[in-house]
Amino acid sequence: MQGLLLLVFVKHVHLPFIRDIHTHYTRTGLYGYWGNKGGVTVRMSLYGHTICFMNCHLPAHMENTEQRLDDFEKILEMQFEGENIPSTLDHDVLFWFGDLNFRIADYGIHFVRESINNKRYNLLWEKDQLNMAKKKEAFLQEFIEGPLQFKPTYKFDLYSDVYDTREQKSLFWFNEKKRKPAWTDRILWRVKNLCQHASKEGEFSEEEQTISVTLNTYISHMSYGISDHKPVTGTFGLELKPLLSDPLIILNPEGEWSAEHDVLISYSAVPEFPSSAWDWIGLFKVAFRHVNDYVTYAWVEDDEISSNKDSKQVYMSAAEIPDMGGEFLLCYYSNNLQSIVGISQPFQIQPNRTLIEKDLTQEENSWMQKPDNLESLDEF
Repeated sequence: MQGLLLLVFVKHVHLPFIRDIHTHYTRTGLYGYWGNKGGVTVRMSLYGHTICFMNCHLPAHMENTEQRLDDFEKILEMQFEGENIPSTLDHDVLFWFGDLNFRIADYGIHFVRESINNKRYNLLWEKDQLNMAKKKEAFLQEFIEGPLQFKPTYKFDLYSDVYDTREQKSLFWFNEKKRKPAWTDRILWRVKNLCQHASKEGEFSEEEQTISVTLNTYISHMSYGISDHKPVTGTFGLELKPLLSDPLIILNPEGEWSAEHDVLISYSAVPEFPSSAWDWIGLFKVAFRHVNDYVTYAWVEDDEISSNKDSKQVYMSAAEIPDMGGEFLLCYYSNNLQSIVGISQPFQIQPNRTLIEKDLTQEENSWMQKPDNLESLDEF
């Protein structure tokens, strides 16, 4: 894919309960051979519930509504690699977002701009192509979107909040019409259980609902000017009843940690945990952002020093511990599950007192050995 990026950030407390992470991309440009259009997807299990994020860039231009819908259906039909992974629409929660490129049909550019200037956005909603498609296409009807209470996010002059004023040049240098404003950049979501209950019973009680999504904000950001689009953000509240309450691994640092001596880690695993000789425990700064940000690590088998039915111990060499100390935490990485499955509470590593005292002594000696000619220059 080209120009599509999907990043997922997670608080440390949730890491042990995120499992089965898979990614996928689907090209739809040039009959599926070119990645200028398409979708990128990340899916995972969160506390036992399946969550999927889908970022799409669909075909442009007013007349290509059917192509946009066809491409989105193709993206939805893709399958993740692996066993027992649900299809995209079978996830408990699906977030769909990106430059979806739907336009405002029928109305002329002057009516659209006047409605925007008067903040009467509701006059344009019924002719928004995505809203129109949601009424007709069965596969879209279960997607939910917040109210479009912000200005259409396309098309702007660069570095301004002024809609398209430049003459567009076509292939043979004929002037084209200015682009009509449109809500091309969208965020929608779909809750599977909500759809099932609504279709079967019409209503359902909160006790039956194990997961829910609440939209808190849905806004655009007019201050950004590096594109002819304005970015859109949505913040959501996700409430769920955990289907998993215990991490696969519980681990803790033992005793006081410093670079003056080797240190110990104790951990225990649930009986069904699929351990591997390639599993490792990493030492991370508390602000780490990726599994590769470890300061050092220990192999759970090669560096094991004791084991019983309840717990195991591994060691880390003093030479690998940061001399300056600070606040750190430990993470257990599972090779089979390709994710962090256990995380310790943050803890302090004490500074290496021997090294600090040595540095102070060397600094004092350097001052005592200061040449006389430098002192005389200082006086001058």
